Amino acid sequence: MEKTACWEVNTMKSIFLTAAFCCGLTGAALAEGWHTSPWGPEDELGAANLITPESVLAASKLVKTGKTYNLGIEVSKTTPAFSPRSMSITVLQPNQITTEGLGTNGMTYNDDIFMGWLGIGPQIDGLGHIGIKHTYYNGFAGAEVAKADGLAKLGLEKLPPIVTRGVLLDMAAFYGQDIVEEGTPYTREDIISAAEAQGVELKKGDVVLFHSGWLNLLDGENPDHERYVKVEPGLGISGAEYLAEVGVVAAGADTWGLEAVPFEKGSDGVFAVHQILIPQNGIYILENMDTRELAKDKAYEFMFVLGVTRMKGAVQMMINPTAIR
Repeated sequence: MEKTACWEVNTMKSIFLTAAFCCGLTGAALAEGWHTSPWGPEDELGAANLITPESVLAASKLVKTGKTYNLGIEVSKTTPAFSPRSMSITVLQPNQITTEGLGTNGMTYNDDIFMGWLGIGPQIDGLGHIGIKHTYYNGFAGAEVAKADGLAKLGLEKLPPIVTRGVLLDMAAFYGQDIVEEGTPYTREDIISAAEAQGVELKKGDVVLFHSGWLNLLDGENPDHERYVKVEPGLGISGAEYLAEVGVVAAGADTWGLEAVPFEKGSDGVFAVHQILIPQNGIYILENMDTRELAKDKAYEFMFVLGVTRMKGAVQMMINPTAIR
């Protein structure tokens, strides 16, 4: 069997155990009514409600050159992924192997079978992905959300097109590093200062992407898959709280998990940033975003476009968003 680059289970366990001993699995400090959506008791869209015809038109006015950017990285069976996730593709030529083709005109074709997890490579984390003690966004209980054949609530098939203003924050440039060091948390102060240095202001309804240079670990003849998916720089707790206060639709990064790993000292548990964004505020997470060309062009403001495959009950989905400027 060909070896994949997926994160080893023991490594994942070590991170969780480290967090347990160093941080204490006491649970995040939650404000009263944290699970109540401002859009009503039946809301399953969260921050996507902030996208309006007016905000889409405003985003379209950011297009000045017509240049487009693929934000999704290439996906294959060797793409580093959170264990035990993996994927493969099998190509078939049904009913053609022993013939010259189908019909008198010899029509031949290829088909493919996908086998794997939807949370591989460039992906969106939907609102049904993360909960707090089995309570999910808008107070939905785990038992009413998760079914074996798909989510009964908060599935990604409900997500409308995300067309809005996108903002890139070049954290590598802000810290003066080619690749930001693993475990570096982007704090509230860092985010505000980085935005000011770039001359941009974060606004309600934005999609905010962070560039750290982390994807450079996968380049060259000797890519460091192990380091890439074992640790990462990323959004810190105070930074996540700030983005929630601003009212962003989604936060993304050029890393596998958006938030800083090892987790911040003093944080209450594991993947606390995910909990702040998704179940507490209905903010979507975008992972493994290729921000390199945007950073190279200093394209700090752009029109962000994302349509997600409407697979009923999906928790996550591979994506390839587009930035247009």
